[in-house]
Amino acid sequence: MANVTADRKLFLGARLKRLRRELGVTQTRMAEDLGVSPSYFNLLERNQRPVTAQVLLRLAEAYDLDLKSLSSDPEGGSATDLAEILSDQMFRDLGVPRHEIAEVAESAPGVAEAIVRLYRAYLDKRRLSELGVVGRPEEGTFDQPSPSDWVRDFIQTQKNYFGDLEEAADLLSTDLKPEPQDFAAAARERLAKRHGIQVRVVPVDVLPESVRRFDHHRRRLFLSEVLTGAGRSFSLAYQLAVLEHGELLDALADRGSPPDRPTRNLLKVSLANYLAAAVLMPYAAFHEAADRTAYDIELIRARFGVSFEQACHRLTTLARPGARGVPFFMVRVDSAGNISKRFAGSTFPFSRFGGACPRWNVHSSFRTPGRIVTQIIETPDGQRYFTIARTVARVATPYAGEDSELAIGMGCELKYAERLVYSRGLDLAEPVATAIGPACRICERPACPQRAAEPINRTLTVDDFTKSISPYPFASN
Repeated sequence: MANVTADRKLFLGARLKRLRRELGVTQTRMAEDLGVSPSYFNLLERNQRPVTAQVLLRLAEAYDLDLKSLSSDPEGGSATDLAEILSDQMFRDLGVPRHEIAEVAESAPGVAEAIVRLYRAYLDKRRLSELGVVGRPEEGTFDQPSPSDWVRDFIQTQKNYFGDLEEAADLLSTDLKPEPQDFAAAARERLAKRHGIQVRVVPVDVLPESVRRFDHHRRRLFLSEVLTGAGRSFSLAYQLAVLEHGELLDALADRGSPPDRPTRNLLKVSLANYLAAAVLMPYAAFHEAADRTAYDIELIRARFGVSFEQACHRLTTLARPGARGVPFFMVRVDSAGNISKRFAGSTFPFSRFGGACPRWNVHSSFRTPGRIVTQIIETPDGQRYFTIARTVARVATPYAGEDSELAIGMGCELKYAERLVYSRGLDLAEPVATAIGPACRICERPACPQRAAEPINRTLTVDDFTKSISPYPFASN
């Protein structure tokens, strides 16, 4: 919970207003729920009165609210995003102080998000120009984010939790009544009896460029032999989700108001993936298993017959009011450091315009395939996180085929670490923390031996007389 002391007053007007609008209640109604007068609540929203501890407690009780969500904002347009953007060379002469950045992000989140979108469009245009690609303005090439960026941001604005999909998954799972290890058999039977669909596992040369294909006319679902058992179960759950809850998926996709058809299609697929995971791992049972096993992912994975990655992803969605789990964040990276998946049930300063810091051991986990490694990291704002990392293989890789190995990084705030089996035996009171930062171009940590570039808002200080630890030493101011 946020601490309210005499020397540190909390002014949360913009966040209270945003919360009220998300809940769809009036100032008068929220004032009644909090036991204050409408005029006093109006002063709170206008930052003319600080929020007291009593009001915070009533907020938590009235709306089953995680108070951490008031002290930081995981959505797009956050102070972290703006700080990253304003460190670009084109803004260097402005010298925008951090307190101004934080004020804009908090008081005008819509303006902050607009800046983020404009900067992303600028980057897209610059990259395409470097490649010699010329886009026409009327095609809207540069005025909106890519489909994957838009969908990722939309999911994060929902805190990576969709109550409607959870309810639909509970109903479908209850109707199937499968034992976790027998899900595939129950799903095959339902597809056959209710939908007239036969499932066939076919050789890799039949589906050389895909792992799943549904033939609508012949009523057949083809699964590639390279899919693992967990992958086949997920494919069956996905097909059931689309067939039995297609209208719900369409409604949710439309409700998000995606900017174009490709983005809407990607959003619907992402929502269907969420629903499929929730069917395989029903919320209540999964949440209980996570607590009972101290979040031992291998045990959880085995219990529900899913992959390590599927279990990790599901852990980031445990945000049901009254039954919340540890708020995890998750990334998936390849051996080159490219981030292909990024989700958070809590706040974490992901670098929006660059890769993850090389000092985070999610990268070094490639040296110990299949083994879970732990690390306590500290971000530039002084926040500490407990993390684990492990490599995964999405599909079976033929001997002569391309390597499909990826790395999964999971983490939570250090205060939750004692609930995790992976922290046993570690000194959490006086931990050894590894300092990490955002992308090298905007990271200002000095003397980093893994620095790949100098910060764009600092002056390089290379001379003939000294060889520094970092290949790119820079002035402190």
